[in-house]
Amino acid sequence: MHNLPLSGVSVVEVSSFVAAPLCGMTLNQLGARVTRIDPIGGASDIHRWPLTATGASVYWTGLNKGKRSATIDLRSADGQELVRRLVIEGDGIVVTNASLSWLSYELLAAKRPDVIHLQLLGRADGSTGVDYTVNAAIGFPLVTGPVGHAGPINHVLPAWDVCCGLYAALAVVAAVRRRDQSGAGARISLALEDVALATAGNLGLLTEPQVNGTQRPRLGNAIYGQYGRDFTSSDGEVFMVVTLTGRHFRDLVDATGTGPAVSALAGALGVDFHDEGDRYRYRDVLSGLFAVWFGAHTADEIDAALSATTVLFERYRTFAQVANGPKVTANALFSRLQQPGVGEYFAPALPAAFDGRHPTSAPAPALGGDTADVLTECLNLTSADIARLTTAQTIWCPEGVKGEAAHD
Repeated sequence: MHNLPLSGVSVVEVSSFVAAPLCGMTLNQLGARVTRIDPIGGASDIHRWPLTATGASVYWTGLNKGKRSATIDLRSADGQELVRRLVIEGDGIVVTNASLSWLSYELLAAKRPDVIHLQLLGRADGSTGVDYTVNAAIGFPLVTGPVGHAGPINHVLPAWDVCCGLYAALAVVAAVRRRDQSGAGARISLALEDVALATAGNLGLLTEPQVNGTQRPRLGNAIYGQYGRDFTSSDGEVFMVVTLTGRHFRDLVDATGTGPAVSALAGALGVDFHDEGDRYRYRDVLSGLFAVWFGAHTADEIDAALSATTVLFERYRTFAQVANGPKVTANALFSRLQQPGVGEYFAPALPAAFDGRHPTSAPAPALGGDTADVLTECLNLTSADIARLTTAQTIWCPEGVKGEAAHD
């Protein structure tokens, strides 16, 4: 797509794990040209599971779509100087989650005052932290899972990595806009733990114990403060049902034929189920009424009945069911991508649609496959320079691409 917001912008990424690569990929989908710098042999996530039968990492290729890859010896002085030059002589934008003194904001800004340097951290004090340790420290695992469960339950979704990566992309976009207006660079730090703390605070999970002296209970699949939970059909399909408004709840009552019973229950308890608080407080007894109807109907019958109402509902599905179903195969968000080492599959584009279209990404690069091109185009190195650096093991290029684009 042409005329994307970041068309013409170049970004250097030195990263691993989830948040920083996701930031770079998001910037690429918004139009930026992103060059990923890896150590020779790849960073720690180059072989992260899941792997294909040929050993390619589905994880790595999924988070690095559309980028270029240059492999450079990041421990050598010559290699470090190459990376600094790529930032300084390029557009002066670098994204990293590595604490590298030789790639610090101060060193880069001394040679390019308008540099935009984004540093992702585990914690704001610079100490380490990953999604699972940050999540454990904030409190979410102790309110996840069934009622009465005694221990923590971790969530499979790396929520803070994802949120942090998107916050990082937003910060870079904001810094680019400010630089375009004022010429000022930016030193940006973003800590994974701060993203989790801010989210918990924004959702009231940290405010509640401060103000009310209470904290969120473990609810299983129920929804805090609203009426919603899971139900099982007669043929064993499980549905999540949510009623956020009075209209939603009335429609659920009508669809399940429980109107007289719900009215009698409200009278006996002296409550008003038009009030969401009462629906939440008495959720268990209400669920007992609704469960009878769900258990007496097949999944298709439930689908048909609830589809004619405003009730919010959906079947629980496996990843395999989703991947092979219309949510992926007939969705404009996805398009077929031929990824070397992985094969052809439906890959997602940027979720935001610009002018009705989702910006897509090219396949992920081969590790180091663009090293010669990047150094030639960005630093004007010659084929002799590429050969010398390769021989010195300062850089690495896959066989067959060494110096292809270089010029004398």
